[in-house]
Amino acid sequence: MRYSEQLSRCSFLTRSALGYLVTAVFAGDTASQLSAQEDPSKARPLMAYVGTYTSPLQNVLPTQVDLPPGNGRGIHLFQVDRTTGAMTPAGVHEMGTSPSCLAFNADKTRLYSGNETERIGAEEAGSVSAFAVDQTDGKLTLLNTVSSGGKGPAHLSVHPSGRFVLVANYFGGSVAVLPILEDGSLGPATDVRRDTGVVGPTKATNAPPGSFAFSGHDQPHAHMIESDPLGRYVLHVDLGLDKIFIWHFDDRRGLLRANDPPAISLPPGDGPRHFYFHPNGKWLYSIQEEGSTIVLFDYDSRKGRLTPRQTISSLPPGFAGSNFCSEILVSTDGKFVYAGNRLHDSIGIFAVGQDGELTHVADEWTRGNYPRSFNFDPTSRFLYCCNQRADNIAVFRVDRDNGKLTFTGHYTPVGNPSAIVFHDLAQPE
Repeated sequence: MRYSEQLSRCSFLTRSALGYLVTAVFAGDTASQLSAQEDPSKARPLMAYVGTYTSPLQNVLPTQVDLPPGNGRGIHLFQVDRTTGAMTPAGVHEMGTSPSCLAFNADKTRLYSGNETERIGAEEAGSVSAFAVDQTDGKLTLLNTVSSGGKGPAHLSVHPSGRFVLVANYFGGSVAVLPILEDGSLGPATDVRRDTGVVGPTKATNAPPGSFAFSGHDQPHAHMIESDPLGRYVLHVDLGLDKIFIWHFDDRRGLLRANDPPAISLPPGDGPRHFYFHPNGKWLYSIQEEGSTIVLFDYDSRKGRLTPRQTISSLPPGFAGSNFCSEILVSTDGKFVYAGNRLHDSIGIFAVGQDGELTHVADEWTRGNYPRSFNFDPTSRFLYCCNQRADNIAVFRVDRDNGKLTFTGHYTPVGNPSAIVFHDLAQPE
């Protein structure tokens, strides 16, 4: 696999603030968010954590990094100016294992990183690390590191029960459930499932005219995993198999059981990469990496079933050539969907209708090459875009009325940024 193809694996992003979990995840932050909107100077300090692709560090972990080395140094920390959106460096937790995807627990006392490597000692697997988060200065303390249950973890999330980390292993074509122990560290996997099925074609059904986009249709590639709003079902996408798998989840024992039906298929070769639930929990939006499409699904939370209803291009009308989609987000108010395009290097902006269907609004240049992921700050006033190959994060102000993005002029240099998440620290005394 080419360097560019390998670097394009992860998504991850990780979602730090799922729209449908806003109440649960941010209940403790409500007062801070309101004060930040009224007077940002009176809000609690805001920290950003950026996952990166890194080069191996000597004598840190007995880990062989088989993927191409990156320019990052580990998990980079920044203090965020709530008024302007600018970020100031606040340290680095050095890691040579490409912590490319990040996820907090609900109260943000623990941070988990998916480390996108292919080997730990003699074991062919990536790893997941658990960190304690200092609530006064935001610094990280490593608790432990465990096997991810497969090679090259590309995404991880914390189950709403707070008892498990779910991880998708891209190169391993598998998903795993890792128990969260009493101190926040991780135990060995309680379940590992490997994807099987027919690999899709190298030409996407819905590829733009003239596209040569080809990334993951060589074998199964689990690319994202997350639970539904109620935590009863766990969904994961496999890009190579063009499927979204759905599992019953036992949140006592950490076990996955195939739903009926066990999966839903996307058009051959389109390559589902990420998905995002609307805040109402009834609609799910899936973005396809090679087909450059967004598919709206109706979600039946009782049976864990998806029904497709709309397919729309992530690109502007008339686009031709190759493009690789990356991230997808729904605004916290549920009014807009944001879709990442790599090579076109844009964020597509879509209005959400009363029936959930999307209408193209605009496209915003990301001010950098290969936008791997992006995320809102806790107030959703700013959007931060990780431009992987440009080695920077660009900051945009969000217009909540029309969904459009305006570049603030703020660039933050970070080597191969992959994911960004945010945390409100304790109010200084």
